[in-house]
Amino acid sequence: MNWNNCIERHNTHSVKWSFSDEEIIPMCIADMDFQVSEAITEAMKEKAKHGIYGYTTFSERYFHAIQMWWERRHGLEVKREWIAFSPGIIPGMNILLGLLTEPGDSVIVQDPVYYPFYSTVENNGCTILKNTLTYENGHYEMDFEDLESKAADPKTKVLILCSPHNPVGRVWTKRELGQVAEICLKHGVWIISDEMHGDLVYEGAVHHPLFSIQKDLQQNSILCAAPSKTFNIAGLQTSIMMIPNKELKEKYEQKLLNLGMSRPNAFGVEGTIAAYEQGEPWLDELLMYLEGNRQFTVNYLQENIPSVKAVIPEATHLIWLDCSELGMEHEELFEFFLVEAKIKFDEGYKFGPGGGKFVRMNIACPRERLEMALQRMDEAVLRKRVEDRAQISSANGGKC
Repeated sequence: MNWNNCIERHNTHSVKWSFSDEEIIPMCIADMDFQVSEAITEAMKEKAKHGIYGYTTFSERYFHAIQMWWERRHGLEVKREWIAFSPGIIPGMNILLGLLTEPGDSVIVQDPVYYPFYSTVENNGCTILKNTLTYENGHYEMDFEDLESKAADPKTKVLILCSPHNPVGRVWTKRELGQVAEICLKHGVWIISDEMHGDLVYEGAVHHPLFSIQKDLQQNSILCAAPSKTFNIAGLQTSIMMIPNKELKEKYEQKLLNLGMSRPNAFGVEGTIAAYEQGEPWLDELLMYLEGNRQFTVNYLQENIPSVKAVIPEATHLIWLDCSELGMEHEELFEFFLVEAKIKFDEGYKFGPGGGKFVRMNIACPRERLEMALQRMDEAVLRKRVEDRAQISSANGGKC
């Protein structure tokens, strides 16, 4: 696989590359600028050659591929009867929250966090309770005292756990997940665990599926997963909801049927099978390349733009950038990079109030493109520094 191949994505109906200004480098939206595994491409070709794309269902091979993947990569035994379909994790969460809550109930999120969580809670008429992560010396931790306090409220029904965490890149330890499990079991709070990025973990960290922490928790939780981020096939819209609680799974699948969302994309089933059966060598190569991009980014910022600090991720192909020393926040910070550097990042403030001085950067691209983006950042920050000094000098009558 040639990871350095800069593939043209303009005019391909790509959300990420849909800007009218083609000078802009999109370092946003969590999809990758890499071609997928050849095994997936061949599976798509075979399906296309068949020439019939009618209503599609699931085969035992599909379920077996999912089960074997989670056993091989994460040591988790997934029972066939747990596995349910969703066209995406957020649609699945919306349905689950509708089943687990009533309007007026509360749902805990651990911000700054993937911003569609907020609208998912609000769509169901629920109140968002923010168990804000603590940030110190470039590192994020859970605030368990606050989590306990919010879970103890009788109106609190669900915690949405992001594991690994997007955008801060934490891989939660067994101890941390054990504390979460203990608190939620004690207060009867359901956990919806988004483990979308669980395969994209860097050396030195280990992803622990929520279900592996405590068996008692399985009847009180849902694990959300997908091959989407792992294999860059989000457009195939095939996600997995693991629901061990039989009653909840039946209600979930009935709601999915009522909404007309129970049938998968014809290509999505083939892509999932190919990814989980044959995509492992491609993924192992990808992780090595991403490791290089991560280190390149961290080193470049430290050496050239020390006023922008990377929160070094333990997982995901995203880096949360602390820009607080630039003296900008919210829309101003986002617009600065967009206009002055011609780079589009994900706006940090969308992830929660604590993200106002941050942006999220996607490093899943060829090294050449990453280096170009960093150089543009460097030049824009340097120009700003010169302009700021000139303004200070002018305000002081020409004296620095």
